[in-house]
Amino acid sequence: MKNIKKILSLVATLTISVSLIACGGKSTSTPDTAGSGKTLKVHLDVEVASMDPQIATDGTSFEVMAAVTEGLYSVDEAGSPILAMADKVDKSEDGLKYTFTLKDAKWTNGTAVTAKDFVFAWKRLVDPKTASEYAFIVGIAGIKNADDISKGKKGVDELGVTAKDDKTLVVELSHPVPFFESLLSFPSFLPVNEEFFKKSGDKFATSPDTILSNGPYKITAYEPAATTIELKKNEDYWDASKVKLAGIQYQVIKEAQQTMLAYQNGDLDVATLAGEQVEQFKADKEFHNIMAGYLWYISPNQKVAGLENENLRKALALSYDKKAVVDNILKDGSIVADFAVPSLLATGPDGKDYRETASTYLKTDKAKAVEFYNKAKQELGKDKFEYKMVVEDTESAQNVAQFIQSEIQTNLPGVTVKLEVMPKKNRVERMQEGTFELGLTRWGPDYADPMTYLDMWTTGSPNNYGFWSNSDYDKIIKSAQDGDLALNLDKRWEELKKAEKIVMDQAVIFPVYQKGNAVMIKDGVSGIEFHSVGINRIFKNTVKK
Repeated sequence: MKNIKKILSLVATLTISVSLIACGGKSTSTPDTAGSGKTLKVHLDVEVASMDPQIATDGTSFEVMAAVTEGLYSVDEAGSPILAMADKVDKSEDGLKYTFTLKDAKWTNGTAVTAKDFVFAWKRLVDPKTASEYAFIVGIAGIKNADDISKGKKGVDELGVTAKDDKTLVVELSHPVPFFESLLSFPSFLPVNEEFFKKSGDKFATSPDTILSNGPYKITAYEPAATTIELKKNEDYWDASKVKLAGIQYQVIKEAQQTMLAYQNGDLDVATLAGEQVEQFKADKEFHNIMAGYLWYISPNQKVAGLENENLRKALALSYDKKAVVDNILKDGSIVADFAVPSLLATGPDGKDYRETASTYLKTDKAKAVEFYNKAKQELGKDKFEYKMVVEDTESAQNVAQFIQSEIQTNLPGVTVKLEVMPKKNRVERMQEGTFELGLTRWGPDYADPMTYLDMWTTGSPNNYGFWSNSDYDKIIKSAQDGDLALNLDKRWEELKKAEKIVMDQAVIFPVYQKGNAVMIKDGVSGIEFHSVGINRIFKNTVKK
């Protein structure tokens, strides 16, 4: 990740200082063009939640999905957008119209990839009937009428996207968006063949028979919540000559010791370490430490009695030792999060990383936590509180949750926290439905701008799990997206910092850490691209000797 700031700074100079292109990636080494046609065995610590491009919301699903499906753009090793299904693009002088000419490409059922596949997918993404959590990203991209359609004010056929013919896709924007092309590499914009979708019905994207591929690999073994997913090289892919692997086998292993045993036995080529393993293997030549963009935090449901109280929320947020979490539990390069917007995400008009000039908040302070707790007890008229916290069943998440549970109960006498452990998919569903009290969750950046975090806490956002609402906050975010602030980059940047301060001052979330990854990669494996924004790992150019 050494080149992140340099890359973002350069892009900012060429386009816009808050450009939303993906942060720079890191490749393990330059890929060997010879290759050997072997299958790469890759560790996942959670299941794939969905293989439906317009429904998926998590990084694991995005990674697997992007290996088998390709959109108009992909990203290069540095995270910059590169043409993929698009062969060329023509832009109008006013920046309001993009005309894409598609490559000659096929789906794995032999049918051509056409402009209609993109029109269908994007209309489906923004259609309120789909109820996609990522419908908002079409508005972020500035596509004409997107926001009104997602709100039910206009019909989906009014979306500014048209198939002029099979090879020509025309996209109209409501306002110029300098980061538009970069955003199109995000998985929500992947194409879907309408005829195949309708034929698959409710089973779409749930098995190899209901998933079409037009990317580097095709899926040969998959079912929802599967612990093994198998991909094979797609010989009909337009750039198949560049793909050197015979395929990828993903294995879901949640327990750290079992993961390392599999790696040492040769059953894994790529594995993520946790806890004590990091200390044990960090001197190994196959060890790699990679900073990621994920922010882990606790979301309090403010519809739950007591959690609507700001002083109680502050008490909880200040009561646990974050440094102990990253130093003693994770040990994987993760850093303490005293913020809502991670570091190494975006560069501002001043050429500096957002976090360099923004303040920090909710630093661990156990004495202060007690002060807030005493105020909360007076205001709420009670001195005992019991809450359940939903936690996914990975080993690292459980270890972090157990430590935080102990810290809160020790430092705030009278507060009891019970853990509800479940698969990630269920944890996400519970939080989306609002049927939770506290939730240990994470968010990975979709694009390289603070807005990819800050718009989560607007009133009515599907990612605003705590049901918090603040009209002043909403006004800042709305103006920064497509109002007056969007036209004044310096002022926009400062107002986004004010928005973050509002969220933190009111303890809307309790930040814990920004994720680092300790990864083992077998000697002889090269060309894996790691990215902190969007798709976290790309294996198109990977070689296994």
